[in-house]
Amino acid sequence: MNSTTIFSQEGRIWNEPKYIGPLLNDIQKQAEAADVTRSIDEGLISAIKKNDVMRLSASPEISGINETTVNIGNELRAIAGRCTSTAWCLWNHLCTFHHFAGLLGKDNIDLLGEIVAKHEWVCFPAGAATKVIGSQKGKGSVELNGIASFGSGARYAEWAGVVFNDGSSKSPQFAFADLRLPGVSVEETWEAMSLRASATDHIHYKKTLIPSDLVVPWPFKYREHFRNPATEMIHHRYREDWVAISVMWLGAMATGLVEAAFEEVTDNIKDRIAIFGTKMGEKSTIHVNLGKIRSLLNAATDTVYAALRETDARTERRITPTEGDYFRQCAGGMQAVQLCDESLKLLLRTMGGNGLREGTNFERRYRDFQAMPLHINGHIDRITEQLGRLALGMETQNPF
Repeated sequence: MNSTTIFSQEGRIWNEPKYIGPLLNDIQKQAEAADVTRSIDEGLISAIKKNDVMRLSASPEISGINETTVNIGNELRAIAGRCTSTAWCLWNHLCTFHHFAGLLGKDNIDLLGEIVAKHEWVCFPAGAATKVIGSQKGKGSVELNGIASFGSGARYAEWAGVVFNDGSSKSPQFAFADLRLPGVSVEETWEAMSLRASATDHIHYKKTLIPSDLVVPWPFKYREHFRNPATEMIHHRYREDWVAISVMWLGAMATGLVEAAFEEVTDNIKDRIAIFGTKMGEKSTIHVNLGKIRSLLNAATDTVYAALRETDARTERRITPTEGDYFRQCAGGMQAVQLCDESLKLLLRTMGGNGLREGTNFERRYRDFQAMPLHINGHIDRITEQLGRLALGMETQNPF
């Protein structure tokens, strides 16, 4: 029995998804094949792009649904339990679009609205080893050359954010690139054990011309720029920082992954015979471990969803977040991932070697999870250091 059936739902923050439900079976059916081929089923990507889940983080001014962060978390949580690679790519689209809408602002409202109306996919490769150079080409365009790395969902996307240096500005610049332009290519580079179908690839730019009106400054600590009342925003939701939102949604996905693993393992334990004919379901240590896992998973879910609800409350009341709010969000998502990590390790110990031999889905989920605590946005070392500085009354230092 899962958490939906053994606990009452009154007052609970998280809930079942409202948009992606019709596709969940298809997402689950292709998960194993996606893990082997390292690419999400083409038909599934097409179906997701037709679903309104693509428009959830966009505001009404740009053809969006303006969904709450709690409800977006519900969608990603449900997908992660079926195929975490699929969830990872969609997660990247939803949170980076939030960032792009804040950066591009009202001057690009028509283009953003067109992209949302067409259900087009965005990504933001800007990870380690990224090096893109931009140079002005007349008054109307900027030429991009170089490589951008860690483009989660890049091969499924139509647009990408590009952070680059132009040699004259002290701070980096941001370009919004149409991936269908000449000179753009996606190199399949992701060969890690986790999230093997997340398409976390390199994007190459070679003499790619971007219209100058799609190039804007990318200031350090841009979250402070977004909080400034003098900064015009398309919608108040974009004053919330995308990194913090990404960490909270990452925490929600972690709970969905571990919830699915927990349900599968407990169902398997009920009828399993251990060494010397002992029924696993009758062993007291099994009861203790499953009870602890259930408690840890409940705590993880409650932690991240409390932070998500606070975010929605601020947005609804048009309250601008503080630096403390930013790290409260990051810490909520980070701590949820840490609790899920403990849960998953204990679940592995509980199911034992025979369970691991039989549990192919568990093995994939366990591998997929390993990327979650390593992501730089929610990395425990990044977040706890800065939160500790805040606790001492010191200013934070991280630009993101």
